[in-house]
Amino acid sequence: MECISVFDMLKIGVGPSSSHTLGPWRAAERWIAELKEMGHFKQVSAITVHVYGSLSLTGKGHATDLAILLGLSGADPEYIPIEDINGIVAKIKSEGSLSFNNEKILPFNYKENIVFHREFLPFHANGLTFEARLSSGKTITETYYSIGGGFVVKEELIHAKENLKTLKTFPFPTQKGTELLVYCQQENANISDIVLENERSLRTDIEIDRELLRIWNTMLECMHTGCHTEGNLPGGLNVRRRAYDTHQRLMGNVPYSSPQEWLEAIRKTEVKFRQILKWVSCFAIAVNEVNASLGRVVTAPTNGSAGVIPAVLMYYLVIENHNAGFNEIKKFLLVAGEIGSIFKKGATISAAMGGCQAEIGVSSAMAAGALTELLGGTPEQVLMAAEIAMEHHLGLTCDPIGGLVQVPCIERNSMGAIKAINAAELALDTDPKNAKVPLDKVVNTMWETAKDMNSKYKETSEGGLAVGVHLSDC
Repeated sequence: MECISVFDMLKIGVGPSSSHTLGPWRAAERWIAELKEMGHFKQVSAITVHVYGSLSLTGKGHATDLAILLGLSGADPEYIPIEDINGIVAKIKSEGSLSFNNEKILPFNYKENIVFHREFLPFHANGLTFEARLSSGKTITETYYSIGGGFVVKEELIHAKENLKTLKTFPFPTQKGTELLVYCQQENANISDIVLENERSLRTDIEIDRELLRIWNTMLECMHTGCHTEGNLPGGLNVRRRAYDTHQRLMGNVPYSSPQEWLEAIRKTEVKFRQILKWVSCFAIAVNEVNASLGRVVTAPTNGSAGVIPAVLMYYLVIENHNAGFNEIKKFLLVAGEIGSIFKKGATISAAMGGCQAEIGVSSAMAAGALTELLGGTPEQVLMAAEIAMEHHLGLTCDPIGGLVQVPCIERNSMGAIKAINAAELALDTDPKNAKVPLDKVVNTMWETAKDMNSKYKETSEGGLAVGVHLSDC
């Protein structure tokens, strides 16, 4: 049975896309590691990268080319100073060379050595092939697939679904929601308790807490940055940053000097219903404006949907429970990660395979379930909330204008967050015995919908708003 950790579902990386930016970046790193394992790295004299399918069709808008350059240069998306990115890319373009893994200089023509192909490779919509010419004259290639959420595989797919190797067995291995509920009943435990025991088979409690805190701090800093950055987003659409203006109106002149003090200051503001909507939208939009600017975010489960989970968690912290701290944050992230893994195992989290229902829909379901547990819901109600959230995202297409993760992507995060909160409230007011649609059924329905969806609505910018609205109109 496939075992997916919370830290697989919640990754720290650079925007704007987990599948089109973080995935290719990680693929480049993996290729370098494999070259070294095979003893070829020192013999490499030239490299070319071929990009296919959705990666090609929306790659320029998703910074796929830049991610490849950074990955080949040996930069780490979790730790690279964001302010260094433009300089590294500009140097490669101007000098016509690349510091391969920051170890050896190779000739590299940006316009010629990254080749975009419109055709799709057979196993997944997001394919890329790395080609190396060795000093012996031999050419070797390796193909990878970026399957969503920063996950990268080779040709290990069956019927276009992931078949990842299980490296370690969890004490409570889960493929479906029904299995998760059985464990909760057997152990008389909440979902977060079950997930924590699984994580303990991989890491110590200290490591789990440290990494979850690092994830939360990245989310908090991302929201803080988005709320305090003014201007237009890059890429040519000239999209005005909204979070800054909304935040200014909501916050006023309350003093603070750090993201944590900012959180405490928001808790002290008087919030009414309309302001709640504005705050939640502000948090979600702030994250995805940072994402659209090649900022650092947490894939949750993807970069394109990175704003939903932090926005709903902030809602809980600043509206529902001012006394909440790391313990509640930890439970929220554990539950969210587990729900996301159920969708990944049973369907997909790749917009190139399933449209935006696979990104915003899944993130909304993750947030809805996590919020429900914090609000006192039973495990059955947690899964009901996740089901409700996804049910009302079924069929959502991925049609980014100009191939940029901006319109309608940024707004969709605010809508997904609001739906998650509403789904949690509906679940809390419902007896699970009266539920008509189990989570596993909606996961299966989502996957069937994904397979039926026309490819032009799957992150290709060949349908929907992407063709209905032209760059010249913006």
